[in-house]
Amino acid sequence: MALEMTQRQGIVVWLYSLRQVKQLRRYGLVYYTSKRMKYVYLYVDADQAPAVIERLKKLHYVKRVTRSQRPMLDMEFGALAELANQETATKAALKE
Repeated sequence: MALEMTQRQGIVVWLYSLRQVKQLRRYGLVYYTSKRMKYVYLYVDADQAPAVIERLKKLHYVKRVTRSQRPMLDMEFGALAELANQETATKAALKE
């Protein structure tokens, strides 16, 4: 029996009040709650994300719902580190 990884999607739910945070648990895993900015970060299955977003938008205590952009970002930073090292080397050479 092999354990399969399910794809997850992060959803940011902006609220009018934080009283309903417990109610959001039925839609997904509440990962983080910001009391100051009044938002909740949820994780849901990627295949269920569009349906969950539509259900969340219909709730009266939800201000807005946005998807996390992290899956769309390129997480390879090796080339950027090399570029930064080259820039610092050229700046050091110019100072001398």
